[in-house]
Amino acid sequence: MGEWLLNLPIPWMAFIIFAASYLIAACVYLAVVRLAVDDRRARAFKAFSPGMLLPLGTIFGLLVGFVAMQVWNDFDKAEVAVATEARALRAVVLFAELLPDAQRIHLDTLVNRHIDEAVNEEWPAMAQHRLTLASSPTALLEALQLTLLMTPQDESQRGTQREMVAALNTALDAWHRRISTVNPG
Repeated sequence: MGEWLLNLPIPWMAFIIFAASYLIAACVYLAVVRLAVDDRRARAFKAFSPGMLLPLGTIFGLLVGFVAMQVWNDFDKAEVAVATEARALRAVVLFAELLPDAQRIHLDTLVNRHIDEAVNEEWPAMAQHRLTLASSPTALLEALQLTLLMTPQDESQRGTQREMVAALNTALDAWHRRISTVNPG
């Protein structure tokens, strides 16, 4: 299907799909009516049609069910990845409150930059399947590097640093899962 169909509002998408289905059904109907010119062919078509409707309907229903299940599974995976990434970023912001002002401001700036890039660049690119794992979340990587290069002054800052590194690694892992769910290739 074209990208234009996937970007339509749901009512228009449903209308176009139903219209295409009815157009195909009308073409099949017209072909059968044209081919059933004599009594022998008409009886053959009448005998063949009822016997094929049940298996074809069952196969169609199974196909739709499996496709819908795959879509919902992918949606659930993406939703979990986004929620995990958001929770991890929130933890980084909360732990940054325990740091000196300069480090806290720098980390807040990097987290905000990552969120802005995700909303304004990554999501549109993911919608068009242009974003791959070859790209990298530069702001998250910079935040991780900044956190690893910190020199803790006391035990509480060492614990804060460990927790921030863990939260940033969780955010990176969730970023990878989010991207690979949308574009597994």
